[in-house]
Amino acid sequence: MTNAARLANQRDPAWAGRVFWLLAAGVVLWPLLVLAEFKPWLLVSPASMKPALRFLADFVPPRIDGPFLWLVVRETWRTVAIATAGLALALVIALPLTLLSVRVLSISGLAGRMAAAPAIMRWAVRGLLIVLRSVPELIWALVFVRVVGLGPTAGVLAIALTYGGMLGKVYGEILESGEAHSTISLLRNGSGRLQAFFYGLLPTNAAELTSYTVYRWECAIRSSAVLGFVGAGGLGQQMDSSMKMFNGAEVSTMLLVFVALVALTDRLSAWLRKALG
Repeated sequence: MTNAARLANQRDPAWAGRVFWLLAAGVVLWPLLVLAEFKPWLLVSPASMKPALRFLADFVPPRIDGPFLWLVVRETWRTVAIATAGLALALVIALPLTLLSVRVLSISGLAGRMAAAPAIMRWAVRGLLIVLRSVPELIWALVFVRVVGLGPTAGVLAIALTYGGMLGKVYGEILESGEAHSTISLLRNGSGRLQAFFYGLLPTNAAELTSYTVYRWECAIRSSAVLGFVGAGGLGQQMDSSMKMFNGAEVSTMLLVFVALVALTDRLSAWLRKALG
């Protein structure tokens, strides 16, 4: 076998397609990067590095005196409370909307095509869920800070609305993709929607629903810290105040505590999902 034939046999037959799609991706992405004004080289420019290094130098050593650590612990606990209360309210929003949007619980849909009124209500509920989850919790927080003032209430309400939409959508998808034979049998034998849900859909999908809820609680803790930067209380608001005062030692301490909080939440969430699975 000649060298040319050997090289031809070793050549990847799909290389031309891969090169084409790589070039096509570059052609598409380049205008988007230009439009987004993506200029990573500015991060290493002297005008940017000097103040950044000066600020980072203030991170060492972290502030660890007793009164400040007590303040950080209190705000950390408040952050967890905001996330938990917001998720609890999100469940109050999501559960009834889920029951109204799930097609398998429609009594009129047992014969095949749903009646007009239930179909319209189902699409209206799904539209409401789209509206709730399409507005980021940060935007809701900005709105509620102006309505109820600074503090944890704005953060709780912001998480409740956005996560209510997310939970309602995913709950509906989980319930509709699960085994529905027992639910349909209950409805055909005269059971109501709630009975069919609690005795048919819920037992077969409880583990997946609970696992996703725990995951969303973990996400809510991260979100509650970010919401503090717009005045919604918690550790984020305290961190924002320290950053505005250019107090790197306080920011360093709060960052370390927040990293530890997220790591602990992640382990707890993984353990709960494993226990439920």
